[in-house]
Amino acid sequence: MSDQQNIIIVGAGHAGGELALAARQNGHAGPILLLGDEPGLPYQRPPLSKAYLAGDMAVEAIQLKPRANFDKAEVQLLPGRRVVAIRREQKRVELSDGSQLEYGRLALATGSRPRPLPLAGVAAPERLQNFHYLRTLADVEKIRSRFVAGARLLIVGGGYIGLEVAATAIKRGLRVTVLEAAPRVLVRVTAPEVSEFYAGVHRAAGVDLRTSADIAAWSVGADGSTLTGASLADGTQIEADLVVAGIGVLPNTELAEAAGLAVDNGVTVDECARTSDPDIVAAGDCTSHPSALYGRRIRLESVPNALEQARAAAATLCGKPKAYASVPWFWSDQYDLKLQMVGLNQGYERCVLRGDPAARSFAAFYMKDGVVIAADTVGRMQDFLVAKRLVAERLPVTAAQLADDALPLKSLLPAA
Repeated sequence: MSDQQNIIIVGAGHAGGELALAARQNGHAGPILLLGDEPGLPYQRPPLSKAYLAGDMAVEAIQLKPRANFDKAEVQLLPGRRVVAIRREQKRVELSDGSQLEYGRLALATGSRPRPLPLAGVAAPERLQNFHYLRTLADVEKIRSRFVAGARLLIVGGGYIGLEVAATAIKRGLRVTVLEAAPRVLVRVTAPEVSEFYAGVHRAAGVDLRTSADIAAWSVGADGSTLTGASLADGTQIEADLVVAGIGVLPNTELAEAAGLAVDNGVTVDECARTSDPDIVAAGDCTSHPSALYGRRIRLESVPNALEQARAAAATLCGKPKAYASVPWFWSDQYDLKLQMVGLNQGYERCVLRGDPAARSFAAFYMKDGVVIAADTVGRMQDFLVAKRLVAERLPVTAAQLADDALPLKSLLPAA
């Protein structure tokens, strides 16, 4: 490809914004167009459920980069422009306003969307004014209008988003109930020991946390525009002034699928972010990629993955392909606690605790075949940094070594 051809990037989140700037840094000389559904500059999503929701951050503070960075890189920002179709044979994208744009190379960074919550007994969900998902700035603005001390907040879902919103709400003086359908919180990502710790933290802070909670029906106000509560299968009635749902996300793959690109739990890409079309790359939450570390294809929902995969996609677009092989890592801030996670724990054989959860400082190591495949750390930055190497390098360790808090964890690493 001539480096004078244009690049169109569909999606202006973490992956899209980073990809645009990285393409220019990698030497692309042609036009770069960044299209996003939302108005304004690309912004960070993690603060939405925490500091921004609490009102502690201005919108300028959560922007990925100042506008000057995009201007300097000569990235043409096209906010509020939704792509509705990709015409690969003509190398064009169609927009919702009927216009079309031609591309030399195309990048998909379409992200993900909230998994919809079934609303049993609600005739017109679209009319509800106090029911929200939390994914965008617009979502947060709607939630904040009812985020007042004393309000009864009902959160459906005990994952990262639900628990982060609960912690923020408690700090703001709301009365919070969390309903989790599974037997424990964070069930998809942590061991029972870590789930138990976080459940205890939230209950101690005043959250009415209920697991194995099956919502049988919703109550709707007389005008049909508000949810007033939920009825559980066991007969319990939960009253609410505000309802927030966080039960996971779905990758936005519809554009790619309709265009005939390979899709498998995400837009299928290789280790260099290439899709099944040589002129199209993809990055971020919407993709699935091969993992040499885990020997299978994975899809990650994380900021680090979005940024690093975007850089790989940009390098590929510029004719400098470099394999993306980073170790997955994540984080979650709740109250004064920082949970940092590295690796994927599916299929672990044993969970080894290091430190004392009662002291609110500990690590959980997930072992399989004598190596650490994942780790969760709470309030232990140094342990987290060592854990990243243990996971990435598959270093042999014993459960006894990991559990011995008197033994410096870094001593398990090979000498330089």
